[in-house]
This record gives sequence, C-alpha cells and structure tokens, in this order.
Amino acid sequence: MFNPVPTILVKYIRDGLTEQEHFGYVVRCSKSKIIEKIGEDKNYPFYLRSCAKPLQASVLIDYELDKEFDLTQKEIALCCASHAGEKCHTDIILGLLKKFGLEESDLKCGLHAPLSRSRQEEILLNNEPKEKLIYNNCSGKHAMMLGLCVLNGWDIDTYYMPNHPLQIEIKNKINELCDISDDYPQTKDGCGVPIFSMPLANIVKGYLNLFCDEKYKKIREAFINNPYLIGGENRTDTKIIQQTGLIAKVGAGGLCVVINPEIEEGFIVKIDDSNMDAREIVTADLIKNLQWGNMQVSHEIKTLHSDVVGTIETIF
Repeated sequence: MFNPVPTILVKYIRDGLTEQEHFGYVVRCSKSKIIEKIGEDKNYPFYLRSCAKPLQASVLIDYELDKEFDLTQKEIALCCASHAGEKCHTDIILGLLKKFGLEESDLKCGLHAPLSRSRQEEILLNNEPKEKLIYNNCSGKHAMMLGLCVLNGWDIDTYYMPNHPLQIEIKNKINELCDISDDYPQTKDGCGVPIFSMPLANIVKGYLNLFCDEKYKKIREAFINNPYLIGGENRTDTKIIQQTGLIAKVGAGGLCVVINPEIEEGFIVKIDDSNMDAREIVTADLIKNLQWGNMQVSHEIKTLHSDVVGTIETIF
C-alpha cells in the first residue's frame, strides 16, 4: 500500500555530538503542481488534525453564517483557531455562543486546561476551575459548528457525530477544496469531531484553494489581522503570522502549513515524532530559505546558565 520514507530534517549537536535527530517530510506546492518534496512521503495519508480548522470554517462562509449573525473578524478568527485559552480567546467565544442563543454547556469538545502557561498560573492564583469546555483549544470551532446548526435547524446535541448533516457538509467541502476523490481513512479528532486523512500535497492545495479565493477573503483577513487569536502565547502559527505576514496553521502530529498568498504557493511540514520545537525550527528555516520572510528562532543549545554548548541545524 504505502511505504513512506522520512528524512532527517533537524539535528541537535551538543559539543560535537549529535544528541537528537528529528525526521519527517516537507511538501511545497502551487495550486496546480507539486514543486518540491523533502522525504519520500509517497502520498501517504496523514490526518489533518487542527490543520483542518480553516477548511472546516469555509462552511460558515458558504452558509453565510457570518452575515446572518454579523460575525466580527475576531470571531471568525476564533472559529479557525487552536487557541491557548487566554481571556482574549474565551471572552470572544462566549460572546459568539451568546449570539447563537447558546451556552458553554452546549459545547461537546471536552474539558481541558488552557494551553497558555500564563493563564494556567492565573487560574491557580484565582482558585478558578482548572479545566473548562471553553478552555479547549477547539472550542471556537465547536461554537461555529453549533452556530451552523442553529442557522440550519439541525440538531445541536449530535452535531459532532459523523452522520450529522453538518459533518457530512464539512467532509464534502474539505474534499472539494483539497481535490480528494479517494476514500482515505477517517477517525475522531481529540475534540470528538470527525477528522480526515489525505496526502500532504492535498492539504497544501486545499489551503491554497481557500486562502487564495476572494470568496473566503474574510477568513484570510481574520488570520492576517488577528495572529494572536489564531494561537496565542508561544504558539508557532501566531509567531509566523506576526513576524512574516504569511498564513500559518499548526496541527497535532507535527504538522504546520504555511501559505504565501501573494505568489499562491505553500508548504507543509510533518515531523514524525511530533516534536514541536523541531517543527518550529524547520518551518522558520524553510520560510527564510524561500525568502518569504524572516521568523526569529534560536538555533543555540544553552545551559541554564546561558552558556552556549551546541547548535540546532536543519538539513535541507
């Protein structure tokens, strides 16, 4: 069936010895063709995970949820976000649910603590609940899904199930954007909704078809103008958008998609062991090598005393 062969993308070299190696793949595409590959992915299907979020959010434009409920740019950003659970995120989502006539308890995304360390500390100091539905990094996406159910008269209690009309619409839309005709494996994402798999090149093409289409201009502008809402504290996609003006979205499993709308090209990084530091360094160096921008990341290995004892090197 598939026999992908990852390649070394980054090495951690500590005083002359290789201490860590991280393997994976890079695929760069235009809308019409694959431009470059690093690693032999052999069209292996990987799950989209949170890289699906802007693709899923395209349905809010198709159904004119934005017009019916007068969604702000910030609210649209949260519909696409893997947010860190800070107040700037959760306040907007609570407002969005209020617009739809719903409550936090209607969310079916599951409980977890905020990704933001600062927010975790704040919660601890204020003796607030450590886990809430609204802290879930997918709660904005789930609020959007609930809004679509309200708009269309669909059941809100089962909106996350694969056979729900909403999830069928989302699957069809993602297949259309990503030019998928084969039946690839499907599973549940961490937040409980269906998530689909596809070759890496199709993910990039789906992003190009979304972010380079004037129909979805509101989603593109929501990303570019609200980078902190897309991620938040110490989030890679937020850093990329802030520092380069490119479109970026991370996903679990070591994924990061970067789109340059001006030239209608994009690339995806997949780190096999899902190491987030390796993902960030590889992505930053690719952006620099392509002359798309200059994202600041440290390539130094330091002790707790700030002594430099090694370097982190990308292998392209």
